[in-house]
Amino acid sequence: MNYPHYTQPHPYGIAAPMVGYHQSAQPVPQGMNYNPAYGYRYAPNMNNPVELKDYGPQPFVTNMEELTKHNQTFRTAVWTGKHLQVTVMSIPVGEDIGVEIHPDVDQFISIEEGQGVAQMGDTKDRLTFQTKVSDDYAIMVPAGKWHNLTNTGNKPLKLYTIYAPPEHPAGTVHKTKLDAMAQEKMQA
Repeated sequence: MNYPHYTQPHPYGIAAPMVGYHQSAQPVPQGMNYNPAYGYRYAPNMNNPVELKDYGPQPFVTNMEELTKHNQTFRTAVWTGKHLQVTVMSIPVGEDIGVEIHPDVDQFISIEEGQGVAQMGDTKDRLTFQTKVSDDYAIMVPAGKWHNLTNTGNKPLKLYTIYAPPEHPAGTVHKTKLDAMAQEKMQA
């Protein structure tokens, strides 16, 4: 079936039908398309990037690689739902996320740019598992496992992470690691 006026361009030349697609009366964030039936969809033009903010729990579609690579914050939640959360992170050269544990949260980390060392262990001071990671590596951190990720490269380490269930408050933005540590201290 051909829907020439209801399609959006696709990078692989696929004409994806957007049945009922029209612009909403509400303001549309810069770089986004809006469909009332499906919510926001990131328009993949990095000259006009999507605003980094939490779009959950509404439906949201984006190019995670481009969004992650253009993120300049230590951590920003881009989608928080009832059962999972997606954040993007940029770890400066020579810095790390910090040794942490999520007792009831499984975590998935995808490295989109840069290189580093992932560590995990059963205690905070014994991270016995260690491996090098770089572009396109995925790290799965089970709930209750201490872990850290250190940037060992010469440019920021760009990654996105999925927490299930959500780990941070909806709308979380930490411009720096110090901001993240200060917020965590206030919540403790």
